[in-house]
Amino acid sequence: MSFEDFFGPQVPRPGGGEQAPTFALASAAYRDTPMEEIKKADNEWHQSTVTEHRSWAKIFRPNFGEAYAQAVIDRMLGVDRKPLIQSFGCEPQVVVEHCLAANRIRRERDTKLTALMVLCGLLFLPGLLVWLLVFQLRALMLKNDNKRVSGLGTLLLAVVGVGTVIFLIRTPFTGFWQWYARGCAVVPVAGWFLAKRICEGTAQDLRGRWGDLLSGGSVGAKVPEAVPTSPDQAAAEQLRQSLARLSAEQQSNSVFYAGPKGILGMGTRWGAWHLAEELVPLDAVKGIHEFRSWTVVRAIHDELSVLDRQHLKTGGFPKPQVKHWIVTHVGEGAKEVSRPEGTDVEAYQVKPKAVEDICNNQQFDSGDRHYLGVQWPHLWNGDLILTMMITVTVLKETLRIEVTGHALGPVNGLFSGKPEAPVKKVAKTVKFWETRTIKLPLVTADEVVRLAARAAIGWYPPLLKWLGGSIGLPEPFGLRHAWADQPWRHRFMADDALRAATPILRAVHRAVIRVLAEHDVDVDKFSSRAGALSGSVQDASPKKADTYDA
Repeated sequence: MSFEDFFGPQVPRPGGGEQAPTFALASAAYRDTPMEEIKKADNEWHQSTVTEHRSWAKIFRPNFGEAYAQAVIDRMLGVDRKPLIQSFGCEPQVVVEHCLAANRIRRERDTKLTALMVLCGLLFLPGLLVWLLVFQLRALMLKNDNKRVSGLGTLLLAVVGVGTVIFLIRTPFTGFWQWYARGCAVVPVAGWFLAKRICEGTAQDLRGRWGDLLSGGSVGAKVPEAVPTSPDQAAAEQLRQSLARLSAEQQSNSVFYAGPKGILGMGTRWGAWHLAEELVPLDAVKGIHEFRSWTVVRAIHDELSVLDRQHLKTGGFPKPQVKHWIVTHVGEGAKEVSRPEGTDVEAYQVKPKAVEDICNNQQFDSGDRHYLGVQWPHLWNGDLILTMMITVTVLKETLRIEVTGHALGPVNGLFSGKPEAPVKKVAKTVKFWETRTIKLPLVTADEVVRLAARAAIGWYPPLLKWLGGSIGLPEPFGLRHAWADQPWRHRFMADDALRAATPILRAVHRAVIRVLAEHDVDVDKFSSRAGALSGSVQDASPKKADTYDA
């Protein structure tokens, strides 16, 4: 067991080109944009939802980063969570670590704001309630589409400010209550100025991490709460185990076929080629030397493992990942998946003997199926997941070899947007027909009030979620495929997917024919059919191969 496996995520991971999707998804945890932005990343298969907040509790509404980080943590580290879809070309544990780190930064800010709330708010509660009511009314007015009503928001704040000055000068109380009333009017405002400085500092920190992640920097996610320092730290141990379980599930060899949605995590099936011929003995008297599907699959595995080797030193395939997969069918509209269980499964991995049995026996009727996959999960800096799946079946005397192509495109561009400093264009004082750009503060007055109000009840996230709303993640959920786009709009990505089909198909046929010849099978029909397929695959084009036009 390695140091990191035991102690959890502590060492900052260096940036790398292949981590672009990981860092893009992780950067969302640090964003301060509106929560509704998540809907911009929806695609034809997955529609994100934003839980409606209570109309009277707009002040508790989370921003994008707050809602996203909490949603990802709850979904991926929950004790009774549903199974997750693997995120090929991405490291979900790194994303979750950054969500935890972002929440820790916000908790530290909220601790300071809570202390300010107690000193400047709770001790002067009447004044705090009045100011909160004023800001809430102003926020409601500014949200109104009617310009007259929205303009009243600023006027309301000005009127209250003038009223406060008059109240300070001519307080109706005497003695102790006179000074307390003045404190109620002034101290919450002073607390607001201190809170603004705290919020500005945290906002700069979060935005700095957001930008560094998207620039390929080595921003580490420090999660000290995941490192138990003594046996009695149950919460830290539970978090460490949850992160370890997440990593184990990411390495699972079990995937799910969701009809027209394709294999979840690998993308839709864009092409399919079939080689199916009768097994005829080379010598009718001697017959066929017996073999099973697994014999053919092993030969194909060996052939695909050396795809990166070639005689001409002019580039070629990078080293592929060749792996045996157990594929389970789920409905197109399934809201959850269920992984194989039992004695044949250990640490989310179907054992090799069980994989071989499924390959040999489960070729017809219900049950899981075996596929041999050759995959490149880090093409185009991780933006293209290219997978070719091969399955071998023998029914009666017919051997059938199926090669299918799956492709998953880049993460939606929403997650690649870098932070932009808030600016505003205003007319010049003298040359009023010209405009100039002025910088605005990172944290507005309303934002300070919102953060301070959320900090007061931040110790209980379910209440915050009930009051302010939350992001609903698409199911079955996997970080990579939930917000992935199709690769076919990118010319070179599409070319790479199409070009891979021909050499892989030929390698598969070469291995099959070699095995058949070794087992005394007449390979003439197979060779003719393979030659025809080799010619037709040169004109490969992406299609919706999983949509049967019946």
